Amino acid sequence: MQLQIEKIKPAIGAVIHGVNLNELNDENLVQIHQALLDHQVIFFRNQNLSPRNQANLANSFGSLHIHPIFPNVEDVPEILILDSLKQDLRDNELWHTDVTFSKTPPLGCVLQAKKIPAFGGDTFWSTGIGAFRTLPKEIQHKLLGLTAVHDIRQSFPIERYAKTDEERQKLLQIFEKNPPVVHPVVRTHPITKEPILFVSEGFTTKINELETSESDELLKFLFEHSTQPDLHVRWQWTEGDVAIWDNRCTQHKALFDYGDAHRIMHRATINGDVPFYKAA
Repeated sequence: MQLQIEKIKPAIGAVIHGVNLNELNDENLVQIHQALLDHQVIFFRNQNLSPRNQANLANSFGSLHIHPIFPNVEDVPEILILDSLKQDLRDNELWHTDVTFSKTPPLGCVLQAKKIPAFGGDTFWSTGIGAFRTLPKEIQHKLLGLTAVHDIRQSFPIERYAKTDEERQKLLQIFEKNPPVVHPVVRTHPITKEPILFVSEGFTTKINELETSESDELLKFLFEHSTQPDLHVRWQWTEGDVAIWDNRCTQHKALFDYGDAHRIMHRATINGDVPFYKAA
């Protein structure tokens, strides 16, 4: 059966109707994988996936990542828990591409809303493909061949994630295991071959080939350019909703505008490969 795809914006995003993610067949998976390539982030309403089925769906894209900091579902360690009453989630209100502090950042993620506040907590996604495509040609040309540093400490500072000596030692060990890495400023999508602007405020700290002041100025411009309204989509969650995004070509941020209300999300993260740039 052909899925019903409702496009949200020309640049990014679609809602998929007519499928139960708990009862997928091979044809469904082929269509879902293609829809993700076409739209970069796709949404499904009222799915209520079990943790195991969520992990299985994510696993259809590739092997799964286990996060070094956030807690997991006890019997399904591939499912990360984002719980507003147990964690400081303010870092998610910063535009970022997940885990780019790794040499092999994730391919993508499957996120499910388990408990949603009465108001607030929307999530934005922006397109790195559209961001590069809409840059002036001279800036596109300048960026090709440049590399940038991505650092876990940018989004997980000690002062917020180490309240005790034990937490401090654990975090320092995580920093030691995850030193800063270098990625191309413009990467090539390994399947579609599209060029992607691959920097984010959450983890990118410096462009290596530029002096610090020029790097700071250019990164500030690129961060603002890549998240402008024409290039992003906003999703208002209801419980049971599922979002799948291509982490290779998107950024996202979750609004922390719901005060002390309780918000729980479950996320499965799909392992990726080493970012590269190859001229078309």
